[in-house]
Amino acid sequence: MSHANPFINKTLEFPSPAKINLFLHIVGQREDGYHNLETLFQFIDYNDTISLTVTQASDITLLTPIEGVDNDDNLIVKAARLLKNKTNTSFGANISIDKILPMGGGLGGGSSNAATVLVALNTLWQCQLSLDELAELGLSLGADVPIFVHGFAAFAQGVGEQLSMIEPQESWYLITKPECSISTQQVFTAKDLPRNTKKLSPSALKTRDFINKNFHNDCQTLVIKYYPEVAKLLAWLLEYAPSRMTGTGSCIFTQFSSSQEALSLQAKLPKGISSFVAQGLNKSPLCSVIAKL
Repeated sequence: MSHANPFINKTLEFPSPAKINLFLHIVGQREDGYHNLETLFQFIDYNDTISLTVTQASDITLLTPIEGVDNDDNLIVKAARLLKNKTNTSFGANISIDKILPMGGGLGGGSSNAATVLVALNTLWQCQLSLDELAELGLSLGADVPIFVHGFAAFAQGVGEQLSMIEPQESWYLITKPECSISTQQVFTAKDLPRNTKKLSPSALKTRDFINKNFHNDCQTLVIKYYPEVAKLLAWLLEYAPSRMTGTGSCIFTQFSSSQEALSLQAKLPKGISSFVAQGLNKSPLCSVIAKL
């Protein structure tokens, strides 16, 4: 006997957080063109908010289209349809997003949006897929989707889908974005991208002593070569505190032990630089929202 879905016609809000890559090493290129990576993901307490209303009608409707992005190409819509096709649910959803994460910044906004939709609708539609199944579904939408589905800070290998839970320090960060957006595809297809960083040793991974090492981002050298805005901002920030690009850019994170220090540098930033201050999180805020449902 089927039971009524308690979530029908209720509008619920879910956080869709940003991530940063505390380091990003490219350790090889695969035959399918993708790259094998080693990276350390951490969430930050700065997020888009996605509102979902379960409908009896089976349509997926995005009420807040993104300018210049066709709805069918929007990862939010793709994620909802993917879950619907996988589970054959008869329900639909009205979806809206309050978007504050910049696009082309390396903060994983699009992947996070897709993951939030998968995880939330899995609960709201009562699909009962496991997180592993959702992460596998999400991987077809983007390499960063699994980390957001699982929701824990992690050392990642492969294309970013092989995750080992880890707990780096939850530092404070000043996140800055120069006036440019960077295409991930453009970075990963560049001829002069370094692709042969030595893998971390299994013993280093076991002892976790790699967390505080002097890491780098293999995409940074390339990006600062082609994007003077990033190079200039990074040089300015490095005068004050350890700073590094996240993902394929263009956002840079500068690390501090208190919010006061981060806010103090934010007040000095050159004109035209958008920025925010956020704390690192080892658990995604989406996990606690889902747990309460």
